[in-house]
Amino acid sequence: MKKEAKKIAFFEKYLTLWVALCIGLGIIIGHFAGNSISVLTEMEIFNVNIPVAVLIWLMIYPMMLQIDFSSIKGVGQKPKGLILTVIVNWLIKPFTMAFFAWIFFSKIYAAFITPDMVGEYIAGAILLGAAPCTAMVFVWSYLSDGDPNYTLVQVSVNDLIILIAFVPIVGLLLGITDVKIPYETLLTSVIVFVVIPLLAGWLTNRTVVKAKGEEWLKKNLLPKLRPFSIIALLVTLVLLFAFQGEIITKNPLIILLVAVPLIIQTYFIFFITWFAGKKLKLPYSTCAPSSMIGASNFFELAVAVAIVLFGYQSPAALVTVVGVLVEVPVMLSLVAFANRKRY
Repeated sequence: MKKEAKKIAFFEKYLTLWVALCIGLGIIIGHFAGNSISVLTEMEIFNVNIPVAVLIWLMIYPMMLQIDFSSIKGVGQKPKGLILTVIVNWLIKPFTMAFFAWIFFSKIYAAFITPDMVGEYIAGAILLGAAPCTAMVFVWSYLSDGDPNYTLVQVSVNDLIILIAFVPIVGLLLGITDVKIPYETLLTSVIVFVVIPLLAGWLTNRTVVKAKGEEWLKKNLLPKLRPFSIIALLVTLVLLFAFQGEIITKNPLIILLVAVPLIIQTYFIFFITWFAGKKLKLPYSTCAPSSMIGASNFFELAVAVAIVLFGYQSPAALVTVVGVLVEVPVMLSLVAFANRKRY
């Protein structure tokens, strides 16, 4: 019997198209609305932008509902895949992203980017590289026939590591690149955009599973929350490009320039993990999602922190959104590679 081909959901499949449309719509709104939308940048509490916080919570909360920390209990039975994931995601990926960003933005692109903006472009890339994927990786794992339970363990462990490692790694790398950031603002961002949604998602998961069962959570609650997550992402992108419109129209090549180091980093991390996994004799169902987690990014967190630290109109925010733009086509090419080379 012929195996039915797995398909990506409609929204994820055309995510690059939605981002492109949001770019166009945002630029149009920015051109005609002008300074009238700048009031949104002033709505802050403790340096956290309120509209951004609401939109990011709507994006992140549904994905956090999938996290089950009780799944970590059995991780000792197959530790090699998790150890590889942790090493690549936290000891290699942030530093290679910073390196590629430094090479491209400060050296190769010196003729296209003003020196005073270089630091913020690098900062945006660092924010993307400092946290592995927590949501879309479930899609990539499914499409490449990864072990769903082991993928859940890997994502759950990474979410816990983000709580303690994201701030010091970002602070260290931004310090090396001479970007001055207030640590209290960075810490507040992690609490607002990771800790609170993570705790809320975990508590909801435990409560719903206990009352209705895991099947009801997956087939009823998650599909109902999904549209809110999608709408929040699209509105965030429109707002970002409404403020970025002037930068893009003055330098229309900037999106392409930003995309190049991000794409190189994605392929680089995937193949490091892929070949290391094969060397360690990991089963394909573990090696494939391990490679996807490192290659993909927690772009929701990166976008939120970039806006809080540098503002809507910053190059850092632009870099994080370009990360969303290139995510799907690049990751789908890696899914195709994994399926073709499965062992």
